[in-house]
Amino acid sequence: MANAVDRRYRVSQRADQMPPFLVMEVLDRAEEMQRQGRSVIHLEIGEPDFDTPPVALEAGERALRDGQTHYTHSLGHPELREAIAAWQARQYGVEVSPDRVVVTLGSSGALLLVMAALLDPGAEVLLTDPHYACYPNFVSACDGVPVRTAVREEDGFQFDLQAVADRLGPRTRALMLNSPANPTGTLTEPERMRQLVEVVGPRAVIVSDEIYHGLVYRDRARSILEFSPDAVVINGFSKLFAMTGWRLGYAIVPEWLLRPVQKLQQNLFISAPDFAQFAAIAALQKADADVERMRKSYDQRRQLVLRRLKEMNLEVLTEPLGAFYVFVNVRRYTDDVYSFAFEVLEQAGVAITPGVDFGPGGQGYIRISYANSLENIDEGMTRLRHFLAERLPADTGAAS
Repeated sequence: MANAVDRRYRVSQRADQMPPFLVMEVLDRAEEMQRQGRSVIHLEIGEPDFDTPPVALEAGERALRDGQTHYTHSLGHPELREAIAAWQARQYGVEVSPDRVVVTLGSSGALLLVMAALLDPGAEVLLTDPHYACYPNFVSACDGVPVRTAVREEDGFQFDLQAVADRLGPRTRALMLNSPANPTGTLTEPERMRQLVEVVGPRAVIVSDEIYHGLVYRDRARSILEFSPDAVVINGFSKLFAMTGWRLGYAIVPEWLLRPVQKLQQNLFISAPDFAQFAAIAALQKADADVERMRKSYDQRRQLVLRRLKEMNLEVLTEPLGAFYVFVNVRRYTDDVYSFAFEVLEQAGVAITPGVDFGPGGQGYIRISYANSLENIDEGMTRLRHFLAERLPADTGAAS
């Protein structure tokens, strides 16, 4: 009988082996501390602290009042797909047919659909190391194999072309690109993008996560579609338009991939939220001023973090130019950044993300998110400075 019960209630091996999302572990503990009355500065979570632009809110409210609360076409409302294609043309000078756009349940939904459409069991996906924490889990959930490729801070955490060439094999199905990158905030140089397209060629599909596009503080982010019309773009409205709770994203896919992705959408999600799509149209067409205001604020915060880190003698070799993260080398203080992050939280009341959340290459690093107010960031950096000053011997002078 016991064996029968065990079999009945056994979770899948895939679910059991899925690693925890450490930034959420930190957030959960930070919120527990706050419920106990303790002060915590949140520099861990990658969520805009701004509200959704009023034009998008109004469009969403109007859609609700007009009864836009139903299933939509499985690819999304045609008006939104057209608006996305127009935005791509405006931002990058790339003509994309609306017929190639799939509106999804967040950018995570887009990535899951694309990976499910691309991967057979054992198919490999090349990733940078470090990388966004959930990339390997999307691959593994589709029975694929994540193949990590070490990248170096002094090289801007960009793919090494020779390492990519060495790892391309008969099972390679995709290469995952992320620029601006989470957790590093760095941009992939245009020439490196062009070279990646040449190296990968017809052997694999480049899947480009462009969710942080628009949040760039020098130059501009380049879309992979400027270099390869056969690549896949993943994007959404959460970061640039501060619409995390609307759960809306999209994928731009080659024609040969559209029908497989659509069938998966129909079976797994049916369609993206109805009323949220009208808010997204308004955001794309009318929220430029709001986006620019947020971008300038993020840039001020970025400069504050970099200045305060420099005062602590924490050198950032490659300046982050996009997203809202700084990836900081803290090896002089610890060889266990997981424990270090929780010590900072418990002792200093500052929530940061341990670099190992982003792969083995993140050991020795912490990620600081500046999606918080200038006042909170300044206080958080002061607390961190005091914590570090007590951690090193006085004669080092490292965090004075």
